[in-house]
Amino acid sequence: MNGLQAPAHNPSQHHSLRLNVRYFDGKSSQAHEAQIWVGNGLLQVKGADVAQTCQVAQVIWPERTRHGPRLAWLPGGGSIQSENFSEWDAWARTTLKSESITVSLQQSWRGTLLCMSVLVALMIGGYVWGLPWLSQQAVQHIPEKIEAQIGDVVLEQINGLMSPSKLPAKDQAAIEQEWRRVVQGHTKLQQQRGIEVRPTRLLFFQSAIIGPNALALPGGVIILTDDMVRLVRNDHQVIAGVLAHELGHVQHQHGMQMLFKAGVMGLAASLLWGDYSEVMAAVPLWLGQAHYSRKAELAADAYSVTVLRDVKVSPEVMVTFFERIKLYKQCGQAALEWLPATGSTPGPQCTLESKPDVDVEKTLWRLGIASHPADDSRIAFFRKAAMEP
Repeated sequence: MNGLQAPAHNPSQHHSLRLNVRYFDGKSSQAHEAQIWVGNGLLQVKGADVAQTCQVAQVIWPERTRHGPRLAWLPGGGSIQSENFSEWDAWARTTLKSESITVSLQQSWRGTLLCMSVLVALMIGGYVWGLPWLSQQAVQHIPEKIEAQIGDVVLEQINGLMSPSKLPAKDQAAIEQEWRRVVQGHTKLQQQRGIEVRPTRLLFFQSAIIGPNALALPGGVIILTDDMVRLVRNDHQVIAGVLAHELGHVQHQHGMQMLFKAGVMGLAASLLWGDYSEVMAAVPLWLGQAHYSRKAELAADAYSVTVLRDVKVSPEVMVTFFERIKLYKQCGQAALEWLPATGSTPGPQCTLESKPDVDVEKTLWRLGIASHPADDSRIAFFRKAAMEP
């Protein structure tokens, strides 16, 4: 006999509805035909050779699937099963407590689509707003000593992209002396404002991969390439503006925030795909292919204006810098044909109307300032800052 039945002794109570099932005692594979019903919190299992009673709360009711047989596990190792999932579900809805919202949604394509949409929205929202906020809060609690050690590790990992600087020692010393003067002047005024300036360390390198560039690593390491010095004609004020921009990244800990985001994203991917081996190994490559966010770039721009004003240098120098970058992107190596020792002008003719060098973009390591978009709005920002008192 199949289907739901009301017991003869009390047909008015829907909790006495009966369902035909197969009972397994857990000791053999033999199935026993039986009926089940619920009353007073007890599950009754009765058949020709079956008589078992147990608390409903002690029964394990697995989540139902959309199709397929139904079963429940009884105390002591036995089980009840039914191939008629529609009758089992109807009996369960009438006799047992309502199933969870999660199970109900799993059975509905609309519910599944809704859950997927909500999940995607949460992931996007977490990435766009949550992760930046979390990274900003987290890096503030990292001790400077630890951040400096992380910076040393990153520097060691990217060291293969660079070679020792070929700038004359006197030029390096002059740039470093001027930069030290700028930092000291800015630091003094920042202290009066109640703001602590994070320590930095300027390093010179030559690199065909990084190109004319400057970049800030976690822990305050600022790298300046020989080609950058050549591109701006060894103009110490322009170099000060470039380094002030990188100091803004150091001050706001943008490098650490990028690494934190990379770690979180790598960990999330590892949790999904189970591979942790390449999370940290890919950090140098990730750094080289990642841009700072536009928000971070604007923050570093604003900070560079503060630094330059503190030492009486016009923010107009950054306009000069961006014009030089445009020139380099148009002319390539021709824009670098200048020797600091002789002070000669560029050899090949090079203007903004020159034919673009298609290989230039490959030489600009994306984390560096030279790869940042020199759009009209940023140039206008520095021009406006130069006119303000």
